[in-house]
Amino acid sequence: MIELTILMPCLNEAETLAACIKKALGFLAESGIKGEVVIADNGSTDGSQDIATGLGARVVAVPQRGYGSALIAGIQAAQGSYVIMGDSDDSYDFSRLDGFVEKLRGGADLVMGNRFKGGIAKGAMPPLHRYLGNPVLSTIGRVLYRTPIGDFHCGMRGFSRASILKLGLTSPGMEFASEMVMKATLAGLRIAEVPTTLSPDGRSRPPHLRSWRDGWRHLKLLLTFAPFSLFLYPGFLLLALGLALFVPLLFGPVALGGVTLDAGTTIFAATFIMTGFQLIWFHALARLFAVQSNLLPTSARFEALRRRISVDTACQLGAVFILMAVAATVGSVWFWAGAGFGALDAGTITRMAALVAVLAALGVQSVTNGFLWGLLSQKAHVPDEETRGEGAPRAAVKTDG
Repeated sequence: MIELTILMPCLNEAETLAACIKKALGFLAESGIKGEVVIADNGSTDGSQDIATGLGARVVAVPQRGYGSALIAGIQAAQGSYVIMGDSDDSYDFSRLDGFVEKLRGGADLVMGNRFKGGIAKGAMPPLHRYLGNPVLSTIGRVLYRTPIGDFHCGMRGFSRASILKLGLTSPGMEFASEMVMKATLAGLRIAEVPTTLSPDGRSRPPHLRSWRDGWRHLKLLLTFAPFSLFLYPGFLLLALGLALFVPLLFGPVALGGVTLDAGTTIFAATFIMTGFQLIWFHALARLFAVQSNLLPTSARFEALRRRISVDTACQLGAVFILMAVAATVGSVWFWAGAGFGALDAGTITRMAALVAVLAALGVQSVTNGFLWGLLSQKAHVPDEETRGEGAPRAAVKTDG
């Protein structure tokens, strides 16, 4: 049985591929590990495939272009219980994999290399990546996902093949590196880190990485899988700030030191309340969709929330807000009638209109989001033979499993 697969994505790496394969094979021979070297080729036209097979590596053809696509196909084709992946540009040293193997044998599901601890040679990483891109994105990843990983985007990492396959990784591009760490963390996998060196690559052509495009794709993915940080926390903050301003302003202008808050602040406060309330709903809906689609793991707290929310409860809450809006409207007209239907000052009109608008908006948001929650909560039903009937066509039903 093969214990270790050393996996390299490849797209026209004829200049450096041989050196990487020789180092990998040398490591397997010296360590006595039964393993293989797999090249996930993305359609090279420079003879990389012949170089790989000539040196004894196994080539897996991957028609779909992209760093992530190549690695996903390579992981699926790997025969080893463990996989260590790294770029085939000779920037990583495949002869020094002992730390990864030791951690994997010790029970780690994912072992990340850390180039900042292992050493980055002069010219190996552009200053933009070394001092801005990688540190910023790695910090965002650590904060959002509460993971101790110091180098989110290190291309050399090892993992249990079975554990990583269960994550259902799908990103076709460079953001695959972030997706693996994020989903491994969310799934509660055991993650370790080892220092890794980075050398200047041996290619004469520019790298496939595009700094701003791929940086944005990494950031977008980090935020997409963090509904708490993207929706819930900002939503509660806006809602709390809006209420703290709105409620006192309903009774008249508020003086804070030498500043008087009135109509303009009331409008801003109303906007904060409506936006914050919708963001909280967005969090619930995004989390439900992600759990239903197996994109994110569930939790005891979320399951308790799922049992409490239904179309009925959302409509009931919405009805309460709408009735309050109607009552506020009647009260406003009554107040106006008491003034003889004459002119009212702008502040009074703004406060009345803002209260009605906020209550009506919260009511409509509750009802519409409640129905969307109900829709997302539905699971596809596959009819059995009796309900389908003999001879009836089998419909293609997509389930959420």
